[in-house]
Parts: sequence; structure tokens; C-alpha cells
Amino acid sequence: MTDGLFAGLKVIDCASWIAGPAAATILSDFGAEVIKIEPPGAGDPWRASPAVPGKVTDYWWQLTSRNKRSLAIDLKHADGLAVLQRLIASTDVFITNFPLPVRERLKIAAADLLAINPRLVYGSISAYGEVGEEAARTGFDATAYWARTGLMDMVRATPETEPVRSMPGMGDHPTATALYAAIVTALYRREKTGRGGVAQTSLLQNGLWANGCYVQNRLFGEHVPHRPPRLETPSALANHYRCRDGRWFLMALHNEARQLGAFLKAIDAEYLVKDPRFATQLDRRANHAVLTAILDEIFAARDLSEWRPILEKAGVTFGAVCTVDEAAEDAQAIGIGALVPFADGANLTVSSPFHLDGETKVAPARAPAVGEHSEAVLRDAGYAADEIAELKALGVLQQQ
Repeated sequence: MTDGLFAGLKVIDCASWIAGPAAATILSDFGAEVIKIEPPGAGDPWRASPAVPGKVTDYWWQLTSRNKRSLAIDLKHADGLAVLQRLIASTDVFITNFPLPVRERLKIAAADLLAINPRLVYGSISAYGEVGEEAARTGFDATAYWARTGLMDMVRATPETEPVRSMPGMGDHPTATALYAAIVTALYRREKTGRGGVAQTSLLQNGLWANGCYVQNRLFGEHVPHRPPRLETPSALANHYRCRDGRWFLMALHNEARQLGAFLKAIDAEYLVKDPRFATQLDRRANHAVLTAILDEIFAARDLSEWRPILEKAGVTFGAVCTVDEAAEDAQAIGIGALVPFADGANLTVSSPFHLDGETKVAPARAPAVGEHSEAVLRDAGYAADEIAELKALGVLQQQ
């Protein structure tokens, strides 16, 4: 039994890749007991995904499957399905992102499992939703979240630039957070009514939510053009600039009436206040390309490390365009608990993206090997030694 807010909450992660399993990871961060169901042999295909090009590692697996116990069971076998059904009777949350036809074939659809345990919260992620002509379509975050929803089309350096590929898990992790929210909402309803049910979301729906500003424009009939290239951005004060050392930063000076004077003084450009081309906000918008060129020259005269304290002192909102190396060593991220050490202290991992006052997250344990806890999970479920031995003999159960 773990400590934490969700201590005693039993969760079965019968999902693969990222979006479904990551929702279970968030529950585990707050103390839920999570059993990871995997097929015997190679286990979840996410285990073999290369975190580093040309090198198969389990770095990503450690992120998505910390705190979990692995039960390697063959759900295609009747005896394997019987094991899952026995576990479901005392389970609070079941999570899956298997395609809907696969769930039907394996007999793990919502109707199958809720018939066993009506208090079960059935957490479901799909690519395109669970109704309509595309309900059975397969998809990843790159296709359903990123490409389908207009995000891939809109995030370009210029309208002529080819579409940008997404980062691994970029849509899966926010979608997992949405599923977590749906599950917790369903648990709250269960507290009030005693009834479980389906808590579901989709990659498509989350991608539309992420691109909500532009999609909402279109829903009101507005044409949404591609964003202009950097030199044509309407405001030179909300743009990105390159410093002498080649580093970039993004500036967001939106309250021009209050901030402009201090900003220009800080960068030794007070003379621009008297320039009629930039006298008012409308003038600055009309002459944005000229102002951008002037600021380009100014910022190119110093390194980013020199500009940081200058802009901070002037109260300018900005962000350095950081590398992954810098993000992984960010003292502020460590200080707020966004990056936390594994329980063994050997490495850091990325924590779930929120905190709750008065609650301490579980120290993350290493992700399990395939079937590492198969026998222990079944013993906890009341299986006798001879029953476990029979399942192993049938090839239904794998113990690492």
C-alpha cells in the first residue's frame, strides 16, 4: 500500500504507448496503486521506442511507467481474460487506449467490464472519438492531435515553410492530463451516486482545444491566414531576436503605454521615443518592419547572458529560447517540483504538471520490467500458488 491522496485506489493500466498510460502515471504520483497490463514477451511497444536516434533505451518508459507494477498476461487467451475479469471486480479505474475494435475482440470494452463492476471508472482515450464514421480509426498524437486539428499547418516559420513535425508525446501528455481530469471527475460523481461509468477523451478533441483560438475564429466566420514571417509580425515588441552569441529570445511587451519607455531606456534606445515613425502604437504597427530591423541591430550587439539582466531589470516579459539541455537543468523547474528525483536518487524525471496544497507526491519508483510483478499481483488478488503455476504452464502468465 502506498501513501498519498489516492492510497487505496486501484488502477489497471491496460493501455499502450503514451496517452493512456500517462494518465495512470499521474494517478500514481498521488499514491494510486497502478497495475500495468502487458502482453508477455516484449510487453508494451513503447518500451522499444528509441529515445535517442539509433539507440534503443528505456528513458521514455521510465517517464511514463514509473510507480507501476507490471502484470504480463495474454488477454487473447480465455484464462488470461479471466484473470483480468477477476481483478476488475475490485478495481476502481481501468484505463485503455486500444482501438475500439480491439477492445470488442478482447472483450474489454466498457460494457464488458462495467457489467462485472458497475462502480468501475472506465478511462478511455481514442484517436478520433468513440462515435461517428472514424471512431474505429487508429491514430497517434502526430496524426490526430497535431496534423488533423490545424496545429501542424499553422506552426510554421513562414507560410511557405513546410509543415513542422511534432515532438514525441507533445499531444499525448496534455491528452493524458485531460483523461486524468475526466477520471477524477467521474470518481467525484461516484462518491455522490455510487455509479461508475465511462470517462473518455480523444486526441482530436484535445488538439482542437490546443488550437482553440484559431478554430474559434473560423467558427465565427473569420478567415485565419497563416502567421506572417518574423519580419512581418505586426508588433516588433512581441517578436523574437537573435543575440551576438547566436542565442534567441522571445519578447512579449504588450503593455506598450506602461513599458515602452523603460524598455527603450534599458537598451540605450531612448532616441526612438522622439522618432515620429514610432510615436504611437498605431505608428509602431505601421512601421513594424523598420522597428524590427533596428531592434535586430541592437540585440545583435550583446550576448544573451548580457541581455537577460537588462531586460529583467526593465520589467520586460521575455523568454530565452532554451535547449533541451538547459530545460533538463533548469533550477526554477527543479525548485517548483516540475523535475524531481527518482526514489533511488540516481536521476531526475518529469513530474505531473500540477500540485495540490497539503499533498505530497509519491517519490517516483523505477518503471518495471515486463511481468516483474505478475506473481505478486495475482497473490494479492487471492490466487493460490497452484493456480499461478498453471497459468505459467499454459503460457498465459509471464514472470520476469
